[in-house]
Amino acid sequence: MQYVFATPIPIPWMLADILTVAVTAGVLLFAIRRSRHPGMVILEGLAFVFLYAGLFENFAVVNGWYRYGRSLLMFGDVPLSVPLIEIDVFLTGLWILEKTNLPMVFRPLVLGLFGMLQDLSLDPLAVRQTFAAAGQTTGRWTWLITPDVAQIYNIPVYNFPGWMLIMLYGSIYILIGRALFRKSGYRPWVGYVYPFAATILALITMVTPLSQFLLWLAPVGSKGGAAEWIMFGFFLTVPTLLLLSLTRGKVDPKPALSLYWPMWIAPLIFHAADLFWIAAGGFWEVLWLAVLATAAHAALLAWIWSRGWKTGSPAQLEPQFSP
Repeated sequence: MQYVFATPIPIPWMLADILTVAVTAGVLLFAIRRSRHPGMVILEGLAFVFLYAGLFENFAVVNGWYRYGRSLLMFGDVPLSVPLIEIDVFLTGLWILEKTNLPMVFRPLVLGLFGMLQDLSLDPLAVRQTFAAAGQTTGRWTWLITPDVAQIYNIPVYNFPGWMLIMLYGSIYILIGRALFRKSGYRPWVGYVYPFAATILALITMVTPLSQFLLWLAPVGSKGGAAEWIMFGFFLTVPTLLLLSLTRGKVDPKPALSLYWPMWIAPLIFHAADLFWIAAGGFWEVLWLAVLATAAHAALLAWIWSRGWKTGSPAQLEPQFSP
């Protein structure tokens, strides 16, 4: 394996970072062009990445839950690509769900489901992308767990509902912030404040006992036990049933696809990259899981595209709840 920088960065990791940055740039550019208040979209993205997801990932590393290998762009001890993938799932998911008839109260749960499905192809690959560098063998990221805990291919089960919580908390507070922004008559100071206030509140909520309850039913259940499987199944099935049962209506999807295609394909690009590197690395034991997660994510997006979009002209299809 040849390395490019003085601090060794394996080529697959570097290519994954470049792809993530490119997709994120495309998502942000599209969101900015299609938003009524593009400055607020930028602030939401910055606050989510650096005050919420990025800080929480560093908190997890400091607490010894997992560690990351050296990447092209780092935020503290965390590859910047991790919170960037999360903000891409967040922004694209919110954008798509805001055009559906799905009641507002259920959208954060469905957005969390999208996050879980994204990670079900990403994490099994990342923990297997190990390379020897500077006399050490390290993974793209490595979970520090014992063999007796509930796990999926060396990843604790609670990690996947963890993506649910990141999306759930973030979207609840962001949507409240957007509502306050609208109610204020789009006062600039409200728009400047709510992205940061929302993400800080989401971060605080993430480290409360509520998260332990939602991840492993604490204090009744315990970390590493069977309760993690219960919550894993709950967060996969309930949002899926809500989405399939509560989205309604049938419209011609072609105008929506031609106008908003970047928001649909961004998460699928990440899935496709995961599948490519799984095959390239010969990690066949996790291929079935990545294929299943990719197919499920694509199927849910297809369901929304074909049945869940509000009728009306392209102008009327602008997101009702975006800033």
